[in-house]
Amino acid sequence: MKIAYFDCFSGASGDMILGALIDAGASQKKLIEELKKLNLDNYELDSKKVLRSSITGTKFNVSIKENTIHDEHHSRRTLKNISRLINQSTLSESVKRDSIRIFEKLADAEAKIHNTLPEEVHFHEVGAIDSIIDIVGAVIAFHDLKIEKIYFSPIRTGTGFVKCEHGQFPVPAPATVELLKGHHVINTNIQLELTTPTGAAILTTLGTNVDMCPEITLLQTGYGAGSHEIKETPNLLRVMIGETVTVTVTGQDEVWMVETNIDDMPGEHFGYLLEKILDAGAFDAYITPVQMKKSRPGTLISITVDDEHLPKIERIIFDQSTTFGIRKYKVTCKKLCKKFVDVQTEYGTIKVKIGMLNGYTKNITPEYEDCRKIADAKKLPLKLVYNAAINAIQSIKELS
Repeated sequence: MKIAYFDCFSGASGDMILGALIDAGASQKKLIEELKKLNLDNYELDSKKVLRSSITGTKFNVSIKENTIHDEHHSRRTLKNISRLINQSTLSESVKRDSIRIFEKLADAEAKIHNTLPEEVHFHEVGAIDSIIDIVGAVIAFHDLKIEKIYFSPIRTGTGFVKCEHGQFPVPAPATVELLKGHHVINTNIQLELTTPTGAAILTTLGTNVDMCPEITLLQTGYGAGSHEIKETPNLLRVMIGETVTVTVTGQDEVWMVETNIDDMPGEHFGYLLEKILDAGAFDAYITPVQMKKSRPGTLISITVDDEHLPKIERIIFDQSTTFGIRKYKVTCKKLCKKFVDVQTEYGTIKVKIGMLNGYTKNITPEYEDCRKIADAKKLPLKLVYNAAINAIQSIKELS
């Protein structure tokens, strides 16, 4: 899997994210061609190499032409306006979807701050042309680099005040604070807005916050430059792009087993908690009825997770459950070597997972989602589609 890891040692903004991606190899020519599909006029793009604390990075700039600066300053775009602009373009559906997701997250944050509904939010700074270019451009660059997963480090913020549409606001700006809820934030005494709402929205919508870079084979690096020279730290955002390290042979891995006992939480909350845990990257999560002290019935929550996702899982447990503590310990997992095969059945193509041990097939499992989609589309029993996949894979003489 190809991933991008953003090292936010000096915060993150939309132009820094785009600068880092261009510095790492994203095509500026393709970026310009794709952005033309938005049918936005009166702006120019350029990027140049600059030095920040003697380190070279790429500074990405959006220049608004003189005759539209006044109009942009007084623009009041809503989520509906921006979504329509993106949807009416000829950008790919995946670029449209991810771009709108980012604006929806921004709208949710602004709505909470101003005690209104997301659809009633009027974007000011983030509705301007340069912010639309930063957000949609970042998504285009991710797709150009074929990034499949995005991660970002603990994110640093500055201090002081920033001038906004409604006056002076403390740094980090209220929208930035709202967007960074649930993520690892490090405050600094640097008198600048290191992390902007646009930067926070891109990373928190598309990325996963981790305490360290996942284990990868490093392919490319890039530095996106901020607008200021900072004495305390290089005003740069670093991106590291690489392939995740995959074990291709059967072996043993160590993972964390995280457990907690709960006896005072409503039953319907457990399903929500498990869903959040699995979405955050846990390998598995399950609950077991247990007898606790004073003969109280309780529930044991058990989770297996790797080093990368452990901090986020811990935060979710404390945020979403009533527990006062967890226990965790390393366990060793013995795994079959897995490979996936597409098989043709009378109902369509189905992906099948094959588990191998020492060159021999031990388990065969059709992918549930493939079977479900076919069963729903053709109005067939799920078991009929499932058995068709099993029969098709068993007819292949050589599975290894």
